[in-house]
Amino acid sequence: MRIITINLNGIRSAANKGFFAWLAQQDADIVCLQELKAQAADMTQQMLAPTGYHGYFHYAEKKGYSGVGIYCREKPQQVTAGLGIAEFDAEGRYLRADFAGFSVVALYLPSGSSGEQRQAVKFKFMAAFLPHLRVLRASGREVVVCGDWNIAHKEIDLKNWRGNQKNSGFLPEERAWLTGLFDEVGFVDVFRGLHPELAAYTWWSNRGRAWAKDVGWRIDYQIATPGIAARAQAAAIYKAQRFSDHAPLIIDYTD
Repeated sequence: MRIITINLNGIRSAANKGFFAWLAQQDADIVCLQELKAQAADMTQQMLAPTGYHGYFHYAEKKGYSGVGIYCREKPQQVTAGLGIAEFDAEGRYLRADFAGFSVVALYLPSGSSGEQRQAVKFKFMAAFLPHLRVLRASGREVVVCGDWNIAHKEIDLKNWRGNQKNSGFLPEERAWLTGLFDEVGFVDVFRGLHPELAAYTWWSNRGRAWAKDVGWRIDYQIATPGIAARAQAAAIYKAQRFSDHAPLIIDYTD
């Protein structure tokens, strides 16, 4: 089973950059999308359901903003859009597809980089989301939460960690929250489990030639319950083409 997660920074923009031609060659079973930056009326048939896939979406109410989606070969038993918290659900940040004994979540955790107000929203989301993650962990189902978590966990997860210790995405409170998710709740960072020492990134700023210099952050994850995490065989960050300021994270699991 191949699962891909990718922040598209606009599905229309990514389509123009060849995303769907690339996707058709990936043999993915499930694809989680973040930052659609589109409403239902903006979506082409290809965007709604690429050949061979069912498509499900949670759009933001605000035009050109946020939104998540899931493409899957197998039709889910159930799809849940939102956390049931109006403030966050209006921003289109959570979509869960349930299959037999297994669930996949497309997540777009808020960014706090634009200022103190949005950082406060980010912390509020994190506080509300953690109990939800505990429920998922205790459900007995295998779960993979895919997406842009907007947090680099450890120093290895961003190039310029020294200069970012007071910046959103690498704040001590954010990093401790992820540590708690792993060490206390029991979820697993699947990429890091396969590559304990590899400095690899999934997002690069558009400023300062960050992409060319590989000055990046690893903020896109597949975070899973231990059973399915143990079945992960290979993980790769695809960088040969650029569809957005994020790179696709591809992980293969045994059935």
